[in-house]
Amino acid sequence: MGAVDEAGGPDVTGVTEVTLTIDGQQVTVPEGTLVIRAAERAGIEVPRFCDHPLLAPVGACRQCLVDIPDAGNGRGFPKPQASCTIPVAEGMVVNTDNAPAAKAQAGIMEFLLINHPLDCPVCDKGGECPLQNQAMSVGRSETRFRVQEGNVKRTFPKPINVSANILLDRERCVLCARCTRFSDQIAGDPSLVLIERGGRQQVGTADDRPYSSYFSGNVIQICPVGALTSAEYRFRSRPFDLVSTPSVAEHDACGAAIRVDHRRGKVMRRLAGNDPHVNEEWISDKDRFCFRYTGEPGRLEYPMVREDGELRPASWLEAFAYAARGLAAAGSVGVLPGGRVTLEDAHAYAAFAREVLGTDDIDFRARPLSAEETGFLRDRVRGSARVTYADLESAKDVVLVGLEPEDEAATIFLRLRKAVLRGGVRVRTVAPYASRGAGKLRAELVRCAPGDEARVLGTLPDVGETSVILVGERLATSPGALTAAAELAERQGAQLAWVPRRAGDRGAVEAGCLPLADGRDADAIVAGALAGEVRALLVGGVDPDDTGDPAAFRAALASAAFVVSLEQRASDVTASADVVLPVAPVSDKAGTFVTWEGRERPFPRVFDRPASYSDARVLEQIARAHASAVADGTVLRHDDAAASEQSAQPEPEQPEHAGAPEQPERRFRLATWRLLLDNGTLQRGDKSVAATARPAVVRLPQRLFEQLGELVTITGDRGSWTLPAEPADLPGNTVWVPMNSHGRGVLADLASPGSRVDVEGV
Repeated sequence: MGAVDEAGGPDVTGVTEVTLTIDGQQVTVPEGTLVIRAAERAGIEVPRFCDHPLLAPVGACRQCLVDIPDAGNGRGFPKPQASCTIPVAEGMVVNTDNAPAAKAQAGIMEFLLINHPLDCPVCDKGGECPLQNQAMSVGRSETRFRVQEGNVKRTFPKPINVSANILLDRERCVLCARCTRFSDQIAGDPSLVLIERGGRQQVGTADDRPYSSYFSGNVIQICPVGALTSAEYRFRSRPFDLVSTPSVAEHDACGAAIRVDHRRGKVMRRLAGNDPHVNEEWISDKDRFCFRYTGEPGRLEYPMVREDGELRPASWLEAFAYAARGLAAAGSVGVLPGGRVTLEDAHAYAAFAREVLGTDDIDFRARPLSAEETGFLRDRVRGSARVTYADLESAKDVVLVGLEPEDEAATIFLRLRKAVLRGGVRVRTVAPYASRGAGKLRAELVRCAPGDEARVLGTLPDVGETSVILVGERLATSPGALTAAAELAERQGAQLAWVPRRAGDRGAVEAGCLPLADGRDADAIVAGALAGEVRALLVGGVDPDDTGDPAAFRAALASAAFVVSLEQRASDVTASADVVLPVAPVSDKAGTFVTWEGRERPFPRVFDRPASYSDARVLEQIARAHASAVADGTVLRHDDAAASEQSAQPEPEQPEHAGAPEQPERRFRLATWRLLLDNGTLQRGDKSVAATARPAVVRLPQRLFEQLGELVTITGDRGSWTLPAEPADLPGNTVWVPMNSHGRGVLADLASPGSRVDVEGV
């Protein structure tokens, strides 16, 4: 009857078309299409609970029963069949609403409602519940079930904490197995399962351990009843009280479509949008739950200028003028937009730097970088041909270098896993060890210590025209790696794509937020400020602890004669700034993110708040004030006594490790990357999702773990951490820690990636 793939759709390899009749209509579909999909193509609605187009068919709920008097061979089925499991056949005849089908559907609905609680008024699913809708459309008008002694509805203790994010009301569950299939088939975290048998069957977790998955929130959205609910949203609102706005997730460079549901100026929840070309119907827990940062204490609400060494509130016009005069007087300005910018903001920063300030000292990279990467981005990424999600699914071979998709690009991970399960894609990862995400991708490990990527790529076999090479931003700190990847792709005819971590990074590259000529990159801007060559800094969303040398960055802020900060919340940058200008978060502005593919993803404004301006709008006003200040000659002179008093800063402390004598050779190379859920600033305020983050551990080679035990101290040139240890299949000279899951992060507290560290047992 035709093949059905693991996602429940037709296997389109070498398909032929078949014609069948559904409710008197002739429908032509590819061979292998499920009957329920053929009905959808004809515009015929078949009730269902367990069916989902992206999940393997299971026929669990039986709600989609249809009558098939002719299966295409002149003989019919003796009783109604589940249309979500039967592939079509030439000449098949299907009835979805005749007497046998209607009776079967009404009977299944009656069985489901026997044990279902009548708590719709307090259920989070009320108002958007498929069970409610279908009970009205195919159910009986009155129940025949009577509650009496010895004849009561099934009940369970409630709610069950499946995880810190998700609560389970078991008596509402209709055992559709959507959640368990998603966990197993899509996310690769099969700890959510159906347990027990018969009348006591229910959803639970294997070994009663919390459900651990970066994608767990999707089971809430696809649950067709109110069995699985969000701990943070539970009992907070009703769907008919909410206003919904389509948007794009801001937490990575994948461009996942989302829906923002809000009420009275406050975001209540975020759901996955449906975009078959990008994230299909899935998003990560970070994209779903991490939105409360905009309402956390510390949000900047008005401009401030520094007077007599202290920041004071100011009007917008005063702040614009003060910033313009200070930047005009500086003579040399370094522009650091950061990676949170939209494409429109990035264009504004680039234009402001080059056309207003007359400088090429601009760099969006608020992280470790290199001159090699600058050339790679300028010559190989900016304006380059796209590699798309579809290319990942159609490739025969995908090579990951310096990239952990599950942690750093969640949508890429899900699309790769989908392709791997269908059997057409081989994944290889050039990494220090096989991570949990790599295991879910069935990836072949090409073991590589940090810094050795160029050598490994030079000898990597079996790369050809059907290969896609994905390189992560972490390769910036591996000498020669980006060049080696580009040469490998060019030599073998493979496709090459750069995958940054932040949503604004690819747009910043396209907009020219890089030193395109002889300008300074971010590290050189910091060094120039410390040397007195860069007199002023214009800083967007940059966290000093994310930069290549946090101590040097803070010292540069203190050394600069004038600092302008465009920021959303109080930070170390605003504490050092002479002018602080609050800018809008994603929810308060319209804009465009550019994905790692180069795909533009526009999104509208969710809230129209007064005096909540985008970076581009603020820069436009500073530019106007700058033109007036230059024309009038009313610029601040930083060598004037009065101006010096205004911008007085304490003598900067030199970073402890800057210019320090070279450290003796340490034993182990430091490997690191960010986990999806960590201590990032855009995750503040989301306590439930924070509780699901993976703990910070040091991963050690097996032999070293056996020597040192389960608690170790790791020491670099910037400090020490004491953390639990776990064994891993690492090279003997390498240890791994998460980038930003402990303290102030690796860059601020421990060492630079790829450097040498000591490890001792505790």
